[in-house]
Amino acid sequence: MSSLLQTPLHALHLELGAKMVPFAGYDMPVQYPAGVMAEHKHTRAAAGLFDVSHMGQVRLVGADAAAALETLVPVDIVDLGVFKQRYALFTNEQGGLLDDLMVCKRPDDLFVVVNAGCKAQDIAHMQKHIGSRCQVIPVPERALLALQGPQAVDVLSRLNPEVAKLTFMTGGFFKLDGIATFLTRSGYTGEDGYEISVHEDDAVALARKLLAHAEVKPIGLGARDSLRLEAGLCLYGHDIDETTTPVEASITWAIQKVRRAGGARAGGYPGAAVIDEQLANGAARKRVGLVGKERMPVREGARIVTADGTEIGVVTSGTLGPTVNQPVALAYLDKAHTAVGTEVFAIVRDKRTPMVVSATPFTPNRYYRG
Repeated sequence: MSSLLQTPLHALHLELGAKMVPFAGYDMPVQYPAGVMAEHKHTRAAAGLFDVSHMGQVRLVGADAAAALETLVPVDIVDLGVFKQRYALFTNEQGGLLDDLMVCKRPDDLFVVVNAGCKAQDIAHMQKHIGSRCQVIPVPERALLALQGPQAVDVLSRLNPEVAKLTFMTGGFFKLDGIATFLTRSGYTGEDGYEISVHEDDAVALARKLLAHAEVKPIGLGARDSLRLEAGLCLYGHDIDETTTPVEASITWAIQKVRRAGGARAGGYPGAAVIDEQLANGAARKRVGLVGKERMPVREGARIVTADGTEIGVVTSGTLGPTVNQPVALAYLDKAHTAVGTEVFAIVRDKRTPMVVSATPFTPNRYYRG
Protein backbone atom coordinates (compact mmCIF):
# COMPACT_ATOMS: atom_id res chain seq x y z
CA MET A 1 0.00 0.00 0.00
CA SER A 2 2.98 2.30 0.59
CA SER A 3 3.30 3.02 -3.15
CA LEU A 4 -0.25 4.44 -3.33
CA LEU A 5 -0.67 8.20 -3.34
CA GLN A 6 -2.93 9.84 -0.78
CA THR A 7 -5.24 12.84 -1.13
CA PRO A 8 -5.14 15.61 1.51
CA LEU A 9 -8.33 14.10 3.01
CA HIS A 10 -6.85 10.62 3.54
CA ALA A 11 -6.72 10.77 7.35
CA LEU A 12 -10.28 12.14 7.44
CA HIS A 13 -11.53 9.19 5.37
CA LEU A 14 -9.99 6.77 7.88
CA GLU A 15 -11.48 8.74 10.77
CA LEU A 16 -14.92 8.46 9.11
CA GLY A 17 -14.56 4.67 8.84
CA ALA A 18 -14.03 4.47 5.08
CA LYS A 19 -13.14 1.21 3.36
CA MET A 20 -10.12 2.20 1.25
CA VAL A 21 -9.19 0.70 -2.13
CA PRO A 22 -6.51 1.40 -4.76
CA PHE A 23 -7.90 3.59 -7.56
CA ALA A 24 -5.89 5.36 -10.30
CA GLY A 25 -2.75 5.10 -8.15
CA TYR A 26 -4.44 6.55 -5.05
CA ASP A 27 -5.71 5.05 -1.81
CA MET A 28 -9.38 6.09 -2.10
CA PRO A 29 -12.61 5.55 -0.12
CA VAL A 30 -14.93 3.10 -1.91
CA GLN A 31 -17.60 3.34 0.81
CA TYR A 32 -18.25 4.40 4.41
CA PRO A 33 -20.03 2.35 7.12
CA ALA A 34 -23.56 3.15 5.83
CA GLY A 35 -22.75 1.34 2.56
CA VAL A 36 -23.00 2.09 -1.15
CA MET A 37 -26.81 1.82 -1.42
CA ALA A 38 -27.42 4.24 1.48
CA GLU A 39 -24.80 6.66 0.14
CA HIS A 40 -26.36 6.61 -3.33
CA LYS A 41 -29.86 7.27 -2.00
CA HIS A 42 -28.60 9.99 0.37
CA THR A 43 -26.99 11.87 -2.53
CA ARG A 44 -30.22 11.72 -4.54
CA ALA A 45 -32.23 12.97 -1.53
CA ALA A 46 -29.93 15.40 0.30
CA ALA A 47 -26.21 16.17 -0.22
CA GLY A 48 -23.16 13.94 -0.61
CA LEU A 49 -19.52 15.00 -0.22
CA PHE A 50 -17.02 13.34 -2.55
CA ASP A 51 -13.22 13.56 -2.45
CA VAL A 52 -12.10 13.86 -6.06
CA SER A 53 -8.66 15.29 -5.28
CA HIS A 54 -7.07 12.49 -7.33
CA MET A 55 -8.23 14.28 -10.49
CA GLY A 56 -5.72 16.46 -12.34
CA GLN A 57 -6.06 20.25 -12.16
CA VAL A 58 -4.17 22.33 -14.72
CA ARG A 59 -3.97 26.01 -15.65
CA LEU A 60 -3.41 27.09 -19.26
CA VAL A 61 -2.05 30.64 -19.22
CA GLY A 62 -1.51 33.01 -22.13
CA ALA A 63 -3.46 34.99 -24.72
CA ASP A 64 -3.29 32.07 -27.18
CA ALA A 65 -4.40 29.37 -24.72
CA ALA A 66 -7.96 28.92 -26.04
CA ALA A 67 -6.94 28.71 -29.69
CA ALA A 68 -4.09 26.38 -28.75
CA LEU A 69 -6.40 24.03 -26.83
CA GLU A 70 -8.73 23.87 -29.84
CA THR A 71 -5.93 22.09 -31.75
CA LEU A 72 -6.39 19.15 -29.32
CA VAL A 73 -10.18 19.07 -28.80
CA PRO A 74 -13.24 19.19 -31.16
CA VAL A 75 -14.86 21.73 -28.86
CA ASP A 76 -15.50 25.48 -28.97
CA ILE A 77 -13.08 26.96 -26.42
CA VAL A 78 -12.40 30.32 -28.12
CA ASP A 79 -15.99 31.57 -27.73
CA LEU A 80 -16.34 30.37 -24.13
CA GLY A 81 -17.51 33.22 -21.87
CA VAL A 82 -15.65 34.12 -18.68
CA PHE A 83 -16.60 31.76 -15.82
CA LYS A 84 -18.36 29.43 -18.28
CA GLN A 85 -17.44 25.74 -18.20
CA ARG A 86 -17.56 23.18 -20.98
CA TYR A 87 -17.10 19.41 -21.34
CA ALA A 88 -14.31 18.57 -23.80
CA LEU A 89 -12.53 15.60 -25.35
CA PHE A 90 -8.88 14.89 -26.20
CA THR A 91 -8.86 12.92 -29.48
CA ASN A 92 -6.24 10.87 -31.32
CA GLU A 93 -5.57 10.64 -35.07
CA GLN A 94 -8.13 7.82 -35.39
CA GLY A 95 -10.83 9.96 -33.76
CA GLY A 96 -10.57 7.90 -30.56
CA LEU A 97 -10.80 9.48 -27.12
CA LEU A 98 -7.61 10.00 -25.10
CA ASP A 99 -9.64 11.42 -22.21
CA ASP A 100 -12.66 13.55 -21.38
CA LEU A 101 -12.14 16.73 -19.40
CA MET A 102 -13.72 19.94 -18.09
CA VAL A 103 -12.57 23.39 -19.17
CA CYS A 104 -13.57 26.65 -17.48
CA LYS A 105 -12.55 30.07 -18.77
CA ARG A 106 -11.38 32.37 -16.00
CA PRO A 107 -10.13 35.97 -16.32
CA ASP A 108 -6.45 34.96 -16.25
CA ASP A 109 -6.39 31.35 -17.48
CA LEU A 110 -8.23 28.27 -18.66
CA PHE A 111 -8.87 25.94 -15.73
CA VAL A 112 -8.74 22.32 -16.88
CA VAL A 113 -9.74 19.21 -14.88
CA VAL A 114 -8.69 15.81 -16.26
CA ASN A 115 -9.26 12.23 -15.09
CA ALA A 116 -6.98 10.77 -12.44
CA GLY A 117 -5.91 7.75 -14.48
CA CYS A 118 -4.97 9.92 -17.49
CA LYS A 119 -3.50 12.84 -15.54
CA ALA A 120 0.19 12.34 -16.34
CA GLN A 121 -0.35 11.58 -20.03
CA ASP A 122 -2.84 14.46 -20.46
CA ILE A 123 -0.41 16.96 -18.95
CA ALA A 124 2.41 15.61 -21.12
CA HIS A 125 0.10 15.75 -24.18
CA MET A 126 -0.68 19.43 -23.56
CA GLN A 127 2.93 20.33 -22.78
CA LYS A 128 4.16 18.62 -25.96
CA HIS A 129 1.57 20.00 -28.37
CA ILE A 130 0.62 23.44 -27.02
CA GLY A 131 3.36 24.20 -24.45
CA SER A 132 5.02 26.54 -26.95
CA ARG A 133 1.79 28.56 -27.32
CA CYS A 134 0.72 28.86 -23.68
CA GLN A 135 1.96 27.90 -20.23
CA VAL A 136 0.73 24.47 -19.09
CA ILE A 137 0.82 24.67 -15.29
CA PRO A 138 -0.29 21.65 -13.22
CA VAL A 139 -1.58 22.64 -9.77
CA PRO A 140 -1.17 19.43 -7.71
CA GLU A 141 -1.39 21.51 -4.52
CA ARG A 142 -5.14 21.94 -5.16
CA ALA A 143 -7.60 19.48 -3.66
CA LEU A 144 -11.00 18.92 -5.30
CA LEU A 145 -14.26 18.27 -3.44
CA ALA A 146 -17.68 17.62 -4.98
CA LEU A 147 -20.85 18.45 -3.08
CA GLN A 148 -23.74 16.82 -4.93
CA GLY A 149 -27.48 16.52 -4.41
CA PRO A 150 -30.65 18.63 -4.20
CA GLN A 151 -29.63 20.18 -0.86
CA ALA A 152 -26.06 21.03 -1.91
CA VAL A 153 -27.08 24.60 -2.74
CA ASP A 154 -28.71 25.09 0.69
CA VAL A 155 -25.62 23.87 2.52
CA LEU A 156 -23.08 25.82 0.46
CA SER A 157 -25.22 28.99 0.63
CA ARG A 158 -24.78 28.98 4.42
CA LEU A 159 -21.02 29.36 3.84
CA ASN A 160 -21.52 31.96 1.08
CA PRO A 161 -25.00 32.97 -0.20
CA GLU A 162 -23.52 34.13 -3.54
CA VAL A 163 -22.95 30.54 -4.74
CA ALA A 164 -26.73 30.12 -5.22
CA LYS A 165 -26.60 32.58 -8.15
CA LEU A 166 -24.49 30.23 -10.27
CA THR A 167 -26.20 28.09 -12.89
CA PHE A 168 -25.13 24.70 -14.29
CA MET A 169 -21.67 24.81 -15.92
CA THR A 170 -20.69 28.24 -14.57
CA GLY A 171 -18.14 29.01 -11.87
CA GLY A 172 -16.36 31.65 -9.85
CA PHE A 173 -13.97 32.47 -7.01
CA PHE A 174 -15.72 32.33 -3.64
CA LYS A 175 -14.72 32.42 0.01
CA LEU A 176 -16.57 29.65 1.85
CA ASP A 177 -16.71 30.67 5.52
CA GLY A 178 -13.36 32.42 4.97
CA ILE A 179 -11.69 29.66 2.90
CA ALA A 180 -10.63 30.74 -0.61
CA THR A 181 -11.96 28.43 -3.34
CA PHE A 182 -12.71 28.25 -7.03
CA LEU A 183 -15.92 26.36 -7.67
CA THR A 184 -18.20 25.42 -10.54
CA ARG A 185 -21.84 24.36 -10.43
CA SER A 186 -21.29 20.96 -11.98
CA GLY A 187 -20.70 17.33 -11.09
CA TYR A 188 -20.92 13.72 -12.06
CA THR A 189 -24.10 12.45 -10.43
CA GLY A 190 -26.91 13.92 -12.53
CA GLU A 191 -27.87 16.04 -9.51
CA ASP A 192 -27.43 19.74 -8.86
CA GLY A 193 -24.17 20.41 -7.06
CA TYR A 194 -20.73 21.95 -7.00
CA GLU A 195 -17.11 20.99 -7.63
CA ILE A 196 -14.82 22.93 -5.32
CA SER A 197 -11.10 23.47 -5.94
CA VAL A 198 -9.34 24.40 -2.70
CA HIS A 199 -5.71 24.55 -1.56
CA GLU A 200 -4.62 21.26 0.02
CA ASP A 201 -3.86 23.07 3.30
CA ASP A 202 -7.53 24.10 3.61
CA ALA A 203 -9.13 20.89 2.28
CA VAL A 204 -9.74 19.14 5.60
CA ALA A 205 -11.10 22.29 7.25
CA LEU A 206 -13.52 22.82 4.35
CA ALA A 207 -14.60 19.17 4.34
CA ARG A 208 -15.31 19.33 8.10
CA LYS A 209 -17.34 22.54 7.67
CA LEU A 210 -19.47 20.81 5.02
CA LEU A 211 -19.85 17.55 6.97
CA ALA A 212 -21.01 19.56 10.01
CA HIS A 213 -24.34 20.13 8.22
CA ALA A 214 -27.03 17.51 8.87
CA GLU A 215 -27.79 17.21 5.14
CA VAL A 216 -24.22 16.18 4.22
CA LYS A 217 -22.71 12.70 4.39
CA PRO A 218 -19.40 11.45 2.94
CA ILE A 219 -19.79 9.39 -0.23
CA GLY A 220 -17.29 6.91 -1.70
CA LEU A 221 -16.34 5.74 -5.18
CA GLY A 222 -18.92 2.93 -5.15
CA ALA A 223 -21.92 5.27 -5.04
CA ARG A 224 -20.14 7.75 -7.32
CA ASP A 225 -20.10 5.01 -9.97
CA SER A 226 -23.76 3.98 -9.54
CA LEU A 227 -24.88 7.63 -9.51
CA ARG A 228 -23.06 8.52 -12.72
CA LEU A 229 -24.31 5.35 -14.41
CA GLU A 230 -27.95 6.16 -13.61
CA ALA A 231 -27.24 9.64 -15.00
CA GLY A 232 -26.04 8.05 -18.25
CA LEU A 233 -22.56 9.57 -17.91
CA CYS A 234 -19.50 7.88 -19.42
CA LEU A 235 -16.59 6.69 -17.29
CA TYR A 236 -13.24 6.99 -19.07
CA GLY A 237 -11.52 3.62 -19.50
CA HIS A 238 -14.85 1.80 -19.43
CA ASP A 239 -17.49 3.48 -21.64
CA ILE A 240 -15.05 5.57 -23.64
CA ASP A 241 -11.39 5.02 -24.50
CA GLU A 242 -8.84 5.35 -27.33
CA THR A 243 -10.86 2.94 -29.50
CA THR A 244 -14.19 4.83 -29.25
CA THR A 245 -15.07 8.00 -31.18
CA PRO A 246 -17.44 10.73 -29.93
CA VAL A 247 -20.00 9.59 -32.53
CA GLU A 248 -19.84 5.95 -31.40
CA ALA A 249 -20.00 7.13 -27.78
CA SER A 250 -23.15 9.23 -28.43
CA ILE A 251 -21.50 12.38 -27.07
CA THR A 252 -21.64 14.47 -30.23
CA TRP A 253 -23.55 17.15 -28.27
CA ALA A 254 -20.08 18.10 -26.99
CA ILE A 255 -18.97 19.12 -30.51
CA GLN A 256 -20.33 22.59 -31.25
CA LYS A 257 -21.41 23.62 -34.77
CA VAL A 258 -18.48 26.02 -35.12
CA ARG A 259 -16.03 23.08 -34.91
CA ARG A 260 -17.90 20.79 -37.33
CA ALA A 261 -17.53 20.59 -41.13
CA GLY A 262 -18.70 23.92 -42.55
CA GLY A 263 -18.21 25.72 -39.23
CA ALA A 264 -16.04 28.81 -38.80
CA ARG A 265 -13.28 26.86 -37.01
CA ALA A 266 -13.97 23.36 -38.33
CA GLY A 267 -11.42 20.61 -37.81
CA GLY A 268 -7.80 21.31 -36.93
CA TYR A 269 -7.76 18.72 -34.14
CA PRO A 270 -6.56 15.09 -34.21
CA GLY A 271 -8.96 12.71 -35.95
CA ALA A 272 -11.15 15.50 -37.35
CA ALA A 273 -11.62 13.80 -40.73
CA VAL A 274 -12.77 10.54 -39.10
CA ILE A 275 -15.16 12.32 -36.74
CA ASP A 276 -16.61 14.61 -39.45
CA GLU A 277 -17.21 11.57 -41.69
CA GLN A 278 -19.04 9.78 -38.85
CA LEU A 279 -21.03 12.93 -37.99
CA ALA A 280 -22.21 12.98 -41.62
CA ASN A 281 -22.84 9.26 -42.12
CA GLY A 282 -23.07 7.68 -38.66
CA ALA A 283 -20.87 4.98 -37.13
CA ALA A 284 -21.15 1.19 -37.34
CA ARG A 285 -21.83 0.93 -33.61
CA LYS A 286 -23.24 3.21 -30.96
CA ARG A 287 -23.36 3.53 -27.18
CA VAL A 288 -26.87 3.02 -25.81
CA GLY A 289 -28.63 2.59 -22.51
CA LEU A 290 -30.09 -0.80 -21.56
CA VAL A 291 -32.71 -1.55 -18.92
CA GLY A 292 -33.14 -5.12 -17.64
CA LYS A 293 -36.54 -6.81 -17.70
CA GLU A 294 -35.51 -9.12 -14.84
CA ARG A 295 -33.68 -8.48 -11.55
CA MET A 296 -30.37 -9.97 -12.74
CA PRO A 297 -27.63 -7.29 -12.65
CA VAL A 298 -25.63 -7.11 -15.88
CA ARG A 299 -21.98 -6.15 -15.46
CA GLU A 300 -19.19 -4.74 -17.62
CA GLY A 301 -17.98 -7.25 -20.19
CA ALA A 302 -21.30 -9.06 -20.63
CA ARG A 303 -21.95 -9.93 -24.29
CA ILE A 304 -25.18 -8.73 -25.91
CA VAL A 305 -26.97 -10.98 -28.41
CA THR A 306 -30.19 -10.95 -30.47
CA ALA A 307 -33.04 -13.44 -30.01
CA ASP A 308 -31.35 -15.82 -32.48
CA GLY A 309 -28.03 -15.64 -30.59
CA THR A 310 -26.13 -13.31 -32.95
CA GLU A 311 -23.57 -11.30 -31.00
CA ILE A 312 -24.22 -7.56 -31.49
CA GLY A 313 -22.28 -5.82 -28.73
CA VAL A 314 -20.87 -5.62 -25.22
CA VAL A 315 -21.73 -3.96 -21.91
CA THR A 316 -19.24 -1.32 -20.73
CA SER A 317 -20.91 -0.42 -17.39
CA GLY A 318 -23.76 -2.05 -15.50
CA THR A 319 -25.40 -2.16 -12.09
CA LEU A 320 -28.70 -2.55 -10.28
CA GLY A 321 -29.77 1.12 -10.27
CA PRO A 322 -30.69 2.04 -6.67
CA THR A 323 -32.94 4.95 -7.74
CA VAL A 324 -34.68 3.24 -10.65
CA ASN A 325 -34.70 -0.14 -8.83
CA GLN A 326 -33.89 -2.18 -11.94
CA PRO A 327 -30.75 -3.29 -13.79
CA VAL A 328 -29.27 -0.55 -15.99
CA ALA A 329 -26.27 -0.68 -18.29
CA LEU A 330 -24.36 1.18 -20.97
CA ALA A 331 -23.35 -0.88 -23.99
CA TYR A 332 -22.02 -0.59 -27.54
CA LEU A 333 -24.34 -2.22 -30.05
CA ASP A 334 -24.29 -2.64 -33.83
CA LYS A 335 -26.13 0.31 -35.35
CA ALA A 336 -29.07 -1.80 -36.61
CA HIS A 337 -30.06 -2.67 -33.01
CA THR A 338 -29.79 0.76 -31.33
CA ALA A 339 -33.36 2.05 -31.68
CA VAL A 340 -35.03 2.76 -28.31
CA GLY A 341 -37.36 -0.12 -27.45
CA THR A 342 -35.30 -2.83 -29.20
CA GLU A 343 -35.20 -6.06 -27.17
CA VAL A 344 -31.79 -7.70 -26.77
CA PHE A 345 -30.29 -10.27 -24.41
CA ALA A 346 -27.28 -10.06 -22.11
CA ILE A 347 -25.30 -13.23 -21.43
CA VAL A 348 -24.86 -13.53 -17.64
CA ARG A 349 -23.30 -16.76 -16.31
CA ASP A 350 -24.12 -18.49 -19.62
CA LYS A 351 -27.80 -17.54 -19.31
CA ARG A 352 -29.71 -15.00 -21.40
CA THR A 353 -31.34 -12.12 -19.55
CA PRO A 354 -33.70 -9.85 -21.55
CA MET A 355 -32.96 -6.12 -21.80
CA VAL A 356 -34.46 -3.22 -23.71
CA VAL A 357 -32.58 -0.38 -25.42
CA SER A 358 -33.43 2.74 -23.42
CA ALA A 359 -32.88 6.48 -23.59
CA THR A 360 -30.45 7.90 -21.03
CA PRO A 361 -30.33 9.25 -18.38
CA PHE A 362 -32.13 6.42 -16.62
CA THR A 363 -33.27 8.84 -13.91
CA PRO A 364 -33.93 12.52 -14.82
CA ASN A 365 -30.99 14.93 -14.48
CA ARG A 366 -31.66 17.76 -12.05
CA TYR A 367 -29.05 20.34 -13.02
CA TYR A 368 -29.90 23.91 -12.05
CA ARG A 369 -30.17 26.01 -15.21
CA GLY A 370 -31.77 29.07 -13.58
